[in-house]
Amino acid sequence: MENLTLDSLAVAIDNVWVLVAAFLVFFMQAGFAMVETGFTRAKNAGNIVMKNLMDFCIGSLFFWAVGFALMFGKDVGGLFGSSGFFLSGNFDHLGLKIPITSFLIFQTVFAATAATIVSGAMAERTKFIAYCIYSAVISLIIYPIVGHWAWGGGWLSKMGFIDFAGSTVVHSVGGWSALVGAKIIGPRIGKYTKDGKVNAIPGHSITLGALGVFILWFGWFGFNPGSTLSGTTNMIGHIAVTTNLAAASGGVASMIFTWLKYKKPDVSMTLNGVLAGLVAITAGTAAVNPTSSVIIGALAGILVIVAVEFFDKVVKIDDPVGAISVHAVCGAFGTIMVGLFATDGGLFFGGGLKLLITQITGVVSVFVWTIVTTTILFSIIKATVGLRASSEEEIDGLDLGEHGSVAYGDFMLKPQSIAERSINS
Repeated sequence: MENLTLDSLAVAIDNVWVLVAAFLVFFMQAGFAMVETGFTRAKNAGNIVMKNLMDFCIGSLFFWAVGFALMFGKDVGGLFGSSGFFLSGNFDHLGLKIPITSFLIFQTVFAATAATIVSGAMAERTKFIAYCIYSAVISLIIYPIVGHWAWGGGWLSKMGFIDFAGSTVVHSVGGWSALVGAKIIGPRIGKYTKDGKVNAIPGHSITLGALGVFILWFGWFGFNPGSTLSGTTNMIGHIAVTTNLAAASGGVASMIFTWLKYKKPDVSMTLNGVLAGLVAITAGTAAVNPTSSVIIGALAGILVIVAVEFFDKVVKIDDPVGAISVHAVCGAFGTIMVGLFATDGGLFFGGGLKLLITQITGVVSVFVWTIVTTTILFSIIKATVGLRASSEEEIDGLDLGEHGSVAYGDFMLKPQSIAERSINS
């Protein structure tokens, strides 16, 4: 048996902590699946689950083979990594205390999170093969390049950009990709009338949606505290507290805002308010104090509602679950807020404008990269294998059209299909 020293014991604790955190983040895939399934219609439930399953399966393979090396390999001009493909060679330049395999699995579940965000925004009308191709490419190159800029020794990290656990690196990359995908594929049949009015298309299970939010909230305690990569730091408790407070204040703010605006506290908006708070605090969770986390979470909880209505009613982009508003908008917002609220360097704490400018630079650069690359990607997919399912498949449900089965075998879905057919005609 290996002789234990204080140093080896600390490494063992760090290693176990990172692995446990990785497993918590992996469970977030179930949370995303439940949110997206609950907020969409029963006839597409199996398709939603299948996409969430396969983006992790496909993403794991492509990230291990190429993405991880582009993200954490030896730096080339601050733009991308160039070594470690298929986890070959060494990663001594990272200065890790934990095994590289533990770091790989932790980063893999983050990559899968970025990929799965798109599923909800493009739900109920996307070809399954198109989604599989997208998942591969985002895990292969789009996400890893951004990750290298911020976390792999790239140009943003050298500027002092702070995105502790990925408000921008993970969530905004997924959210901006969702924006492009939803725009290119177009709205679901029956979402907008010919004169531009919005038809609400309710999801089939608010209960599943709520379960998904609770799972995601739970998983975030791996997402944020786990990003310390150390179980022997006192920062874990601080990060857990700021994470939780932002989620709670996001939920409360959304509830109050919808209560005042709609005269009723809206359930789905409040659930998204919790997620908005979580996404927004992820960048600055280690850099801000608890009071600031409450403010950031509350503002995000209100912002997400405004953003959902903007995309739905003004620009007419159909996002069934609010993924663009939660992940892209609130991710960018939370990243910029670090420039204001960071106790070390934030404008409100006497730090001047330097950090704020750096944060804005990071948000804008990631926006441009993601919009350009995903526009090219989705345009190529649309021109080749096709992006959108047929009208018949969309009306009858992608479960039947894409997979030849249904998620709820005891339920009849024809009345809903007949109603949609009349809207389409």
